[in-house]
Amino acid sequence: MLFLRSMNFLFPTFLIGLAAIAIPIIIHLFNFRKYKKVYFTNVQFLKELKQESDSKSKLKEWLILAMRILAISCLVFAFAQPFIPGKVKTIQGEKAISIYIDNSFSMESTNKKGTLLENAKTLATEIINTFNASDKFQLLTNDFEGKHQRFISKEEFVEQLNDVKISSATKSISDVIKRQQDFLQNSSAKNKRIFLLSDFQKNTSVIFKTDIDTSIAISCIPIASSEVNNVYIDSVWFETPVQQYETQQIIHAVVINKSNKDIENGSLKLYINDAQVSLASFNVSAGNKKDVSISFTVKVKGINKGVLKIEDYPITYDDNFYFSFNAQTIINALVINGKDTKTAGNFKSLMQNDSLFVYKENSDASIDYSVFAKTNIIVLNELNTITSGLTSELQKFVNAGGSVVIFPNKKSDIISYNTAFQTLQLPQIIKLDTANIKTQSINFEQGLYEGVFDKVDQRMDLPKVFEHFEFTKTTNNNSQGLVLLQNGQFLVSLNTLGNGKVYVFSIPSDETSSNLLKHALFVPTLIKMAILSLKPSPVYYKTAINEVISLNSISNFSDKPLHILKVDKKVDVIPEHRLLNNTTALYTQNQITEAGHYNVEENNVIIKDLAFNFDRKESDMNFMTQEDLQKQIDEKGLKNVSVIELNEKSLTNALQEVNDGKKLWKLFLILALMFLAAEILIIRLFK
Repeated sequence: MLFLRSMNFLFPTFLIGLAAIAIPIIIHLFNFRKYKKVYFTNVQFLKELKQESDSKSKLKEWLILAMRILAISCLVFAFAQPFIPGKVKTIQGEKAISIYIDNSFSMESTNKKGTLLENAKTLATEIINTFNASDKFQLLTNDFEGKHQRFISKEEFVEQLNDVKISSATKSISDVIKRQQDFLQNSSAKNKRIFLLSDFQKNTSVIFKTDIDTSIAISCIPIASSEVNNVYIDSVWFETPVQQYETQQIIHAVVINKSNKDIENGSLKLYINDAQVSLASFNVSAGNKKDVSISFTVKVKGINKGVLKIEDYPITYDDNFYFSFNAQTIINALVINGKDTKTAGNFKSLMQNDSLFVYKENSDASIDYSVFAKTNIIVLNELNTITSGLTSELQKFVNAGGSVVIFPNKKSDIISYNTAFQTLQLPQIIKLDTANIKTQSINFEQGLYEGVFDKVDQRMDLPKVFEHFEFTKTTNNNSQGLVLLQNGQFLVSLNTLGNGKVYVFSIPSDETSSNLLKHALFVPTLIKMAILSLKPSPVYYKTAINEVISLNSISNFSDKPLHILKVDKKVDVIPEHRLLNNTTALYTQNQITEAGHYNVEENNVIIKDLAFNFDRKESDMNFMTQEDLQKQIDEKGLKNVSVIELNEKSLTNALQEVNDGKKLWKLFLILALMFLAAEILIIRLFK
């Protein structure tokens, strides 16, 4: 019934011919027969035979009547030329057509006609050939290039089409439709069309996140590839935040298997500075991912450029993963000593003789606030008072991501400390407890002591405390005890504020208060606090997006601009740069489109190393089927959006169906012949 309701006729006048149905009905009703009398002596058995013959004869006549009626009806319908209307209402006049060609990496896949991109180009040519020479066209790709933001003729369209190549840029279908609709709004043409030629990957093909203009006809043309299996490296990270020269490092890589086959004994190769340094094997089941770790020793000071490689076919763009790191890490440390402290030499000997640190010290009477911006960690060593000026600067420092370590003075001005602690959202000091007490436990689950000890022994020797400050109990989730005393008070606590950290010791650094400074726990504790004060730079960035890159320094902003250059010098980008939180921030503005290693140069001097990788969205080889697309359309009730199914028919015929509707006269002509053939069979074979 729905089929008949949606059917229209090109020549409805021919439906008058349905009156011819009356002819077989009249013949059926007034078919008078001539009977010949035959005399029998006994007709009892003939009566039974006559009743059986009459019922069969009536069934045969009704079937013949039905076939004749159906044959005449189908023949009349065939002459009336029925059709199901297309989704596009054609309006006379100039047309404006926008054609999107997906040129992302996934379009490198193949089917029996070649690569999907070449398929798309061929189909785009077919589309423009169905329109008039006076119509206007737009070609759009994932690159959203400026030259594609104007109407062009058929000839220009073909020229631009030939230049379309695979690109690292990825755009969602909803963003593409929005760009096409915004562009077509500038046209005065009454007939506007949008065509989408894509493989419709699931992670980019939620079509209706944008508002759909119902005055514009949208046609989705899915281009299916052959079955594609893909294994790729999705992400990479180091196990530790700092990579130092001549240290053992562990790097992790997530390998994803987007195929229907298990991968056994796959190989992951690690290259550092163009030399293979390590190899790891992995197994990953179909449809799953695997965290593969690989270790190596840092052999080069300063900049190191790394690549992780796997072998996979036919999708190869995501088989290499680039990363970089600097093995000449410097921690800028500032120790502010109270005038009465006797432990200033302990901190100086610890940091000044370690190449990891750039060590500076001030007295509390002459603090140089200007160095705070270039400092990673500040140690307040037994200050008598914490002034409001120092408190304000510490608050800015911690909020910006710095770390502060506080050792109180046993003779400190508790009021000034508590005022400063309130501003820094720290627990309040109650009093100094002079009782001897033992250290009870260390919180190994928190990051400070993670990896410090190879083996945790519950009987290990812990620092002894001779006097300590008691603090108020806090329910603040930003505060937690790292080392606890037997009375439940903390020896060391970690408190987060903004982007930074504040470590508070409940003891002075003085040897009369504890044996901490001579204990084996002191050095790794302070070193780890210093390491965690660093703002680790990302080991890689993504291409074709607006990445924000912090230089962790202030550029001179000279007349010569900063450059981001690929190591082979084939890519040279001048990024936008701004002063942000006392550092120079670079904005790539989608200009980096090639994966690989890059350098940031200022006045031809390398000031930072970078690595860029293609977005892995294109690596997920899951695609929308025609049914999936149609479901989206039906859920939104969009009558101006259609999915063109190619299969064996040409795109020209498919477009004709969308424009003019599906013609059914051939179907009804075939049905008429079938019903006539059925009538003949009934007459001859039905006894």
